[in-house]
Amino acid sequence: MHWHDSRNEIAKQLRGRSSLTYEPWGMKMTVGLLNEANSERASLQPNAVATDATNDWLEPADLIGNAQVSAGMLIGSGEARKMMASIARFAPYKTAVLVEGESGVGKELISRAIHSQGPVPDGPFVSFNCSNLVDSLAEAQLFGHVKGAFTDAREDSPGYFRAANGGTLFLDEIGELPLKLQPKLLRAVEMHEVQPVGSTHTYKVDIRLVCATNRDLRAMVKEGSFRADLYYRLNAASIVVPPLRDRRSAIPAFVGYFIERYRDMLGKTIRYISRDALQALCEYSWPGNIRELSHAIESALLMADSDRISRADLPAVVSGQENHATDIEQDAAASASIVTTIVRPDPAPAQSLDAAIERASRDALRHALQASSGNCVRAAELLGVSRYTVYRMINRYGVANPRGRGATFIESEARI
Repeated sequence: MHWHDSRNEIAKQLRGRSSLTYEPWGMKMTVGLLNEANSERASLQPNAVATDATNDWLEPADLIGNAQVSAGMLIGSGEARKMMASIARFAPYKTAVLVEGESGVGKELISRAIHSQGPVPDGPFVSFNCSNLVDSLAEAQLFGHVKGAFTDAREDSPGYFRAANGGTLFLDEIGELPLKLQPKLLRAVEMHEVQPVGSTHTYKVDIRLVCATNRDLRAMVKEGSFRADLYYRLNAASIVVPPLRDRRSAIPAFVGYFIERYRDMLGKTIRYISRDALQALCEYSWPGNIRELSHAIESALLMADSDRISRADLPAVVSGQENHATDIEQDAAASASIVTTIVRPDPAPAQSLDAAIERASRDALRHALQASSGNCVRAAELLGVSRYTVYRMINRYGVANPRGRGATFIESEARI
């Protein structure tokens, strides 16, 4: 059954009863919502997917287009080509490079590209996140220590600088480096040598230093939390990576790339994504940038029940289905939007409003599960609520799922 027809079927099941308008928290919920679902969806989503229109289903390869993968990065947009040009310009030299950008934009991939195109691509690439530095052991983590230098120093340790000798040391989140350690890092970079904690001996190191940050180091210099001389030394060459929301034209290629990537990893047979889903992906702000997009596509592949990804398969926050109300508010609002009719018995004693809403909600849930063959995601789409609300309603009303999935499984799935 087509899902548009399913909505009409649910409406028919409830037709013939008097209507009710319910206003929880001042937001008007009209009881005729399901009867008007088709026309309302068409007006709000003019580009909605029509399953019988082949041009509304897109293949991943078509989304990728002429974009190419280089050093683990997808190169297609103008911004990406500019970054690759900067990498090609800086890579041949051992000058320190500072990569700036928000979390999730791919700073480490750029650092690896610099390493792979540099003079020692076969040397070690050592990555360390400065936010993981332990204050009392930070110097030993970076520069090493000798046995007995401090409590629990049971053997010598080379530290990250010496571990990266002959290759590249990538220091992520350099803005988190403790202020007291910054002069020692500056000396190591300028003198190309380190002195392990507890030792009087210095060791020469031949490394390429690449640092990354999601913080404004210039502002930190002004406020005194980052040394100006170290900033100037690390910023000899700089690459600024724009957030994904500022290069939306690249999103379709990323979507196609991640579908193909996770399709192979997960063993799924996903062949298409709906134009409606792609529109939602392109309109979302992506605060987590490419990392968040990658996880969203992986989640969509897991949720898809066929060889196609629809908007309903996307995470709720991306598809626009997420309701930021509390669970109680969400369930109440869902009940008000689901209820299209309430039976008013003839002169018999009036039924309580809460009981009427619960009964109508239970009926609507049962019809939606039947119309969707027990697919909770599709049922949620029919009802206009999130799938987590459907899970809670199944448990609350004890409605049997046609797929035979028990309440215990549904509760555990809702917590994932």
